[in-house]
Amino acid sequence: MSTATYTEDNIISLDWKEHIRMRPGMYIGKLGDGSAADDGIYILLKEVLDNAIDEYTMGFGKEIEIFEDNGLISVRDFGRGIPLGKVVECVSKINTGGKYDSKAFKKSVGLNGVGTKAVNALSDHFVVVSCRDKKMKEASFSRGELLKEERISKTDEPNGTYVEFTADETIFNNYRYQSEYIERLLWNYAYLNAGLKLRFNGKTIVSKNGLLDLLNKNTNADEIRYPVIHLKGEDIEIAMTHGQQYGELYYSFVNGQHTTQGGTHQNAFREAVVKTVRDFYNKNFDVKDIRSAIVAAVSLRVEEPVFESQTKTKLGSLKMGPKSPAIKSFVMEFMTRELDNYLHKNSDVADALLKRIQQSERERKEIAGIKKIANQRAKKAKIHNKKLRDCRIHYDDKRGNVETKEATSIFITEGDSASGSLTKARDVQTQAVFSLRGKPLNCFGMTRKVVYQNEELNLLQHALNIEDGIEYLRYNKVIIATDADVDGMHIRLLLLTFFLQFFPDLVHEGHLYILETPLFRVRDKKETYYCYTQKEKQAAIEKLRGKAEITRFKGLGEISPDEFEDFIGSRMHLDQVYAPEGMTIDQTLSYFMGKNTMQRQEFIIENLKVELDEVTPGVEVNATL
Repeated sequence: MSTATYTEDNIISLDWKEHIRMRPGMYIGKLGDGSAADDGIYILLKEVLDNAIDEYTMGFGKEIEIFEDNGLISVRDFGRGIPLGKVVECVSKINTGGKYDSKAFKKSVGLNGVGTKAVNALSDHFVVVSCRDKKMKEASFSRGELLKEERISKTDEPNGTYVEFTADETIFNNYRYQSEYIERLLWNYAYLNAGLKLRFNGKTIVSKNGLLDLLNKNTNADEIRYPVIHLKGEDIEIAMTHGQQYGELYYSFVNGQHTTQGGTHQNAFREAVVKTVRDFYNKNFDVKDIRSAIVAAVSLRVEEPVFESQTKTKLGSLKMGPKSPAIKSFVMEFMTRELDNYLHKNSDVADALLKRIQQSERERKEIAGIKKIANQRAKKAKIHNKKLRDCRIHYDDKRGNVETKEATSIFITEGDSASGSLTKARDVQTQAVFSLRGKPLNCFGMTRKVVYQNEELNLLQHALNIEDGIEYLRYNKVIIATDADVDGMHIRLLLLTFFLQFFPDLVHEGHLYILETPLFRVRDKKETYYCYTQKEKQAAIEKLRGKAEITRFKGLGEISPDEFEDFIGSRMHLDQVYAPEGMTIDQTLSYFMGKNTMQRQEFIIENLKVELDEVTPGVEVNATL
């Protein structure tokens, strides 16, 4: 029996900043190092930006300036400015802010008074300046502690608020901002606030047509079946079209917040599209045929929105406001009226939409027989093989702790030795392992039929539970874990092609990742360093004064389970897969897998030069690709 005591001395009370620093995940989700778009350092930026955006939506200020320089972030809006007597309290006293006054911020993103306090507590350096009616107030903090509070003074600066911060490296280890993630975040703000100018490191980001611009930028004009339908109403904006791709693609927002995991509003839109289309054509089309290849953006303004977490990635609200209609009925009424009217007025669009639905219907019926046989094989294979070493908690499980479900992942690896090491080292609660046999099929340009005809790909889609789309995806992160050699890179490319070709939703919703494992182990009798680049290896050798044993890891199977435990745990290095800015997934696949050999060769050589120059500046590269 335990002899641990439990007395008054065991009861601890934390002040606001101590609680945030001890449990940052409650406030900003995961920490990360900046390699994924939802890592904590981007949430810190978003929390500050949300306040600036709220000022714009209330009619104050037409532009926002954002700078990032070696980890230092600054945001300057031209709104009303924080009331000078409350500047310190607004960034350091929990549950303090103007958004509790529904008249001032009726449909704001942040209503719990936590955002900038979390940024303050998790920053080594934090400064806030408010300019208001020719007067200004400045205060500086470190890790939530007030360092200096200036007196109110005169200024010629225009009204607004300036915030700068540097995330605390003791919490965000070796972090680095990636400009493409910041730009994507800013573009979403621009699409949702037509006319707002966002200036990031000298680049101006602005949208004139809102969600119409979003879809036009993220679709290939040659591959959409009809021009983007753009519908706007009070508190709602929708843009939609159908393409040639597989799956469904949604960009959904609530009060300017990008709800990457959807929620009530997105589900309402999906149902409304089905009902409106069936009623318009007076035919009971299959749901899958109506929504297959749909690309849509949905934005709602909701009073006092309820999100499922502080990071606000999924809407939980059922109503538009305390005394307002249900979200489902609101969206349904808007769509059945506006989309129906649009289709009646635009017969060419109505004809193109009908042809797309009928095409999906034909394809579905064509592969029905093959699919049935493939599913039977998959069920039989599950009994006899050990390709999938499953975990106990799953992302599609509606029960349990949300944070635990978010931690679920599956490693897709090659061969028994690599999968064996991963299986021994993994967390059996949240980490699964799927073992490939040989190289997967190159399915670039092929139809969905090939997935059911190829046993490996069929078993993989069943393991992920994505045969009918990613709505019931069993793992939050799908991680490609291949060897760091030519064969491993080839398998990685083939898997990426498979997912991008048939399940692009995995990429758009941020579920697909690459596992980065160390290339080298550098050690002596006292210290061991695991290095991911040549540069890191050289630094480690210098630290050990040149007397070191160096091991080059060529395959995952060469890394012992004891060592692997670190690389798939808290120190795991993941690169999130995303389509490059300004390129659709179709364009990305065509570029890397198509026949543009010379363009691709030049791209690889140029990037190879950059990689080598980091280690040995001035090295000439000769490559035959």
